[in-house]
Amino acid sequence: MSHLSTECVISKPQWVELHGASIRYEVAGKGPQTLVLIHEAGGTLESWDAVWGTLTQHFRVLRYDQRGFGLSEKIGGALSLETVLKDLEALLDALGWTAPNHLLGGALGAGFALAFAARYASRVARVVACNPATGVSAKGKIYLEERAKKVLQEGMRSMVEISLDNAYPPLLRTDLNRYEQYKGRWLSNDPQSFAAMNRMVAAMDLSADFSRIQAPTLVIAGLHDRLRAPEEIESVARLIPNVCFEVLNTGHFMAVQTPQLVLDWALPFLSKK
Repeated sequence: MSHLSTECVISKPQWVELHGASIRYEVAGKGPQTLVLIHEAGGTLESWDAVWGTLTQHFRVLRYDQRGFGLSEKIGGALSLETVLKDLEALLDALGWTAPNHLLGGALGAGFALAFAARYASRVARVVACNPATGVSAKGKIYLEERAKKVLQEGMRSMVEISLDNAYPPLLRTDLNRYEQYKGRWLSNDPQSFAAMNRMVAAMDLSADFSRIQAPTLVIAGLHDRLRAPEEIESVARLIPNVCFEVLNTGHFMAVQTPQLVLDWALPFLSKK
């Protein structure tokens, strides 16, 4: 595949067909370093809106809708972690981003960032993982299967209150417009794709990947995250060789809920030589 243009400072989202799917992506910014933003389950590339402008002043930045989400092609059947990671590899190849890239992920996107860093080590420079989802308990597996079934039967609205109360609690809804926009995007998810992602997470276990991560890694836990307690995130961080761990006054969707806090920690870490 020929390389896609990445020269524009101001860009619009566009699509590319790769690895058997049409993927919506956006690239902006200039500079020698590249940064990839990986959104959460149920999110879109717009999950990064509040940090996008600042990040593009420092890096060439890629954000994209994962397969099944936003305006990328939807999922017809099951989904695997390997497919998610190969989608990212194919997108980087299409862009010609062969040098090591920084990764910044949120929630499940942070789990994907850690998995990619472990399995594609030569393509990763530094990682910032905000509340990484890396596996679930037996109870969590049951919940994810129940959530998958419910959205398939009754639609996304059937799970919106319980899902966002845990991931976006009222304490963090200080910007009501930002919350309402996030809720609107969440409700517009394709139920089949959302269910497939939930079932993939239920089967996912990244514990064997942590020790293989070579890139310097910043792991951040949210004090008000009702889905991934700081103690759980810290137990993951301890297994990564070259890691910094912080607990911040934020929640599950950090880049949406507290964008300046994410920038205050991510920028200095990613800018280190």
